[in-house]
Amino acid sequence: MARDIIIAVHTLRVKAQLNESPTAELIWESLPIEGTGNTWGDEIYFSIPVKADLEPEAREEMEKGELGYWPSGNAFCIFFGPTPMSRGEEIRAASPVNPIGKVTGDPEVFRGIQTGVKVRIEKG
Repeated sequence: MARDIIIAVHTLRVKAQLNESPTAELIWESLPIEGTGNTWGDEIYFSIPVKADLEPEAREEMEKGELGYWPSGNAFCIFFGPTPMSRGEEIRAASPVNPIGKVTGDPEVFRGIQTGVKVRIEKG
């Protein structure tokens, strides 16, 4: 089942797709969700009202445009480039995250987003 979502920040409306993981299912069932975005290198993350444990597929190294759920902070994460934990050009989370999906367009559009912005995730 395709789970298309829209990530809205200011006038940006970015298409993404959630995967089939249990955490992605919990998030899908909770939509729409709004939060206040934080930036950490080339990552935007924000707390969401979803509680999930680490899944077997959890990892620290992510791909550009990948979406993750960070159990330590109950946070939805959007990865679009290196973070302070990265070595070189790799994209590395602070600690393991559950991969939950991927941006279907160009994740570079998130560059320049500042901490404190409202982020909304809705079914698309």
